[in-house]
Amino acid sequence: MRETNIPHFVGVDVGTSAVRVVVGTVDEQGKPEVIGYSQAENSGMRRGVVSHADEVAVAINAALQDAERLSGRHLTSGTININGAHVQGLNSRGVIAISAANREITVDDRMRVEEAAAVMQLPANREIIQVFPKAYRLDGQDNIKDPVGMQGVRLEVDTHIVTASTPNIRLLESATEKASYGIKHRTVSSLASAEAVLTRQQREAGTAVVDIGAGTTNLVIVEDGEVQHVAVIPVGGMHVTNDLAIGLKTDLDIAEKVKIEHASLEKPTRATASVMIDKHQHTFDADDVHMVVEARIEELFELIDKELKKIGKSRKLPGGVIFTGGTAQIKGLAEFAKEKLELPAKIGVINQVGGLADVGDNITFATPIGLMLLDMLLDGQHPAGHTTDYSGVVDNISSLFKKFKKR
Repeated sequence: MRETNIPHFVGVDVGTSAVRVVVGTVDEQGKPEVIGYSQAENSGMRRGVVSHADEVAVAINAALQDAERLSGRHLTSGTININGAHVQGLNSRGVIAISAANREITVDDRMRVEEAAAVMQLPANREIIQVFPKAYRLDGQDNIKDPVGMQGVRLEVDTHIVTASTPNIRLLESATEKASYGIKHRTVSSLASAEAVLTRQQREAGTAVVDIGAGTTNLVIVEDGEVQHVAVIPVGGMHVTNDLAIGLKTDLDIAEKVKIEHASLEKPTRATASVMIDKHQHTFDADDVHMVVEARIEELFELIDKELKKIGKSRKLPGGVIFTGGTAQIKGLAEFAKEKLELPAKIGVINQVGGLADVGDNITFATPIGLMLLDMLLDGQHPAGHTTDYSGVVDNISSLFKKFKKR
């Protein structure tokens, strides 16, 4: 590895089908840039959860080695995602009294009220991985973004707290330890994707980021610059593949190639869909392929809308829905979403990250790029020109984030 004093930051996306790693730094203009990336097949996960730690460790190690070769940096730790249907979000309120003689709210007071919101009875097998303040209230005055500097007696905060299964977290930690890799910070996949693709306008207006992976779909709703809701839906691209295998009465490897080459939510323009595997051509009715894909994606959108209804945001997000992840590349997905969710919808675009252009243009790398940006932000680095855009849902929670990460 070449020697350099310029710090680097790492995002490791441990997905159901692949481990993706992105290495970044800050360029001479103070802007984030990608200096290395990699992808390795992962066969040790089931629906976002580690099922075989040794196989996940092999995938993490392979991805890290490739990223090291490309970036020229030795990678020992970074920010990693927590995935799986065991990840759950819940709302909580914290209340404290202001005891200072002048009744002025300090940063310490803000931290105390956020900690008060995080004091709750959790089952022994669950733990907090992140706390997101949504809005503060001071002596009955609502919707305060930041109370520091104001004066009052009673300070309250509404938060969204993300918890996860302790055994599943330990399995992931076991896999990273086997790969000789350290976890600096942990977050959910959807928040990482949001950091990579959302603009400040979208954060303020109210936008859902939906990351459709192989085994799960991660959802985050950001409004007024704050995280309002987090959910993981146990449906992803693998379910489309499985449905095609059953519907077309074919092998899984053939069904996967049919999905990659022919999955579409637009009406077929050809009568058949053909793929070539091992010099053998396999041909299917294009209408059958379309019907199977449409049915599964429609079910996924129903589950997404169910999450939106939980917080009263069904058909009520001005920023619409932004899709990321490998399965988001299905042709016609955004138009289909507009019809089914009755919201603006589009495929995400990774925001102004320089360096290796091929990875910056690949929406399947939105999560690891976002993890790299979070690694940067949570270590106190604020890229020039991006402080507001990239830190919108991070600055307020960085201290608590460190408090609740692995001790």
